[in-house]
Amino acid sequence: MTRAPITQKLASFIADFQPGDLPAEVVEYTKLLVFDGIGTLAAATHPKITSGARIAAFAEAQGGPPEATLIGRGTKVGVVNAVLANGTLGYACDMEPHHPEAILHPISIMVPTALALSEAHGRGGADFLTAIALGCEITYRVSMAMDPKQLYAIGFHPSAVCGTFGAAAATAHLLDLNSEQTVRALGLAALQTSGLMAWEDDPNEDARPFQMGMAARNGVTAAMLAKDGFGAPDRIFDGGHTVLEAFSRGYSKEPLLDGLGAKWDGVMELAVKPYSCVSFLHPALDALAALLRREGTTAGDIATMDLRFAASGCHCVDDNPLKSHCAQYVLPVRVARGELNFIDLFEDRRITDPEVARLAAATTVTRDEGELEALFPDFYAGEVTLTLKDGRRVHERSDIARGYPEAPLSGTDLNDKFHALVGSVADDERRAALEGIARTAADQVDMTGLATVLGAPAKAF
Repeated sequence: MTRAPITQKLASFIADFQPGDLPAEVVEYTKLLVFDGIGTLAAATHPKITSGARIAAFAEAQGGPPEATLIGRGTKVGVVNAVLANGTLGYACDMEPHHPEAILHPISIMVPTALALSEAHGRGGADFLTAIALGCEITYRVSMAMDPKQLYAIGFHPSAVCGTFGAAAATAHLLDLNSEQTVRALGLAALQTSGLMAWEDDPNEDARPFQMGMAARNGVTAAMLAKDGFGAPDRIFDGGHTVLEAFSRGYSKEPLLDGLGAKWDGVMELAVKPYSCVSFLHPALDALAALLRREGTTAGDIATMDLRFAASGCHCVDDNPLKSHCAQYVLPVRVARGELNFIDLFEDRRITDPEVARLAAATTVTRDEGELEALFPDFYAGEVTLTLKDGRRVHERSDIARGYPEAPLSGTDLNDKFHALVGSVADDERRAALEGIARTAADQVDMTGLATVLGAPAKAF
């Protein structure tokens, strides 16, 4: 019997997997997630988003062989530098698909990873899609094994820590790594796992998306080194100094293999974001919208707003310096301006809009240790209580946000989101071209067409 049964089984699953092994429903949902992820990647090239421009300039300066396109720049650099830059773009708008229970943003890592490797090595759409699904599933399983709530509570970002393994798995598929090489890729990925929640203290919103670029770069590096014969730990999930023990005191190895190949919760439970902000606030935004409709309330009617959330997630949204993660900013913007746009994360409306400033000052966050806390992280329940100027108090609670698999966005919603995001950086001709190839990515002979259209520079409108 192998001394590393879990690591070996996981590696064999990745190494042996073929596009035809993906269940039909997983294929179809992955296509939808890829379509959505491509739209957010394009929008992230908007000149207001500084992280994208800065990381792309860094990648260009580092260079390397012209293998993979930098999104929004058109130039080609080495694969490792490309995924660092493009992975950072994947999370910049904070509007990419996410996994509520596992506290993950895997599409922001896997689409850039699979695109760069597919472009560099001439892989077609079927392998591109398969690599993304594999990467999402492995990321999810590692997160659940580590216990994402515990990771989150002690200051680690599950997306970054666990996404490294997903990027390694996606790359292993696209580089045709065998089982032994994949064992080493997982070991080398573990040696590079990192990702602190300390990015919450960067109000520029540069460090936040850098976490995804970092996970992509590290996972790709791991798989490339493994292919070249680089040595690595060979029982990273089984014995010795396991990665699970390093990051968690409440880990369970069971999620790594439970239903492997039959259950695809890492893909099928991903939610599509209708709002450009941290997913923890999405149910509260739905509750707020329901309140405004039901009561016929406008911003001018509101005296104060109290928001109640699970205590375990509050540290991330209570007066956070990042606008994308600040409850006292996000919900007032939605009330005062009638919508929440990704550009609102990069222009402080409290400075330019007096009503946003007034409502932000009148908004409080309450940390719930009871019912809402018990639901986290399976549900990001949020409760909104408005005190109106006429003295009335009205409230609404939502546990499941629009965009969750239980409450999916309509086809019209998805199209409108894509058009709004891409339309912010592209004219009608380029938007139509990108939409066409994004919808048919899985059918492409190679991925150069998608890389070329995404590589065009942004034109802000």
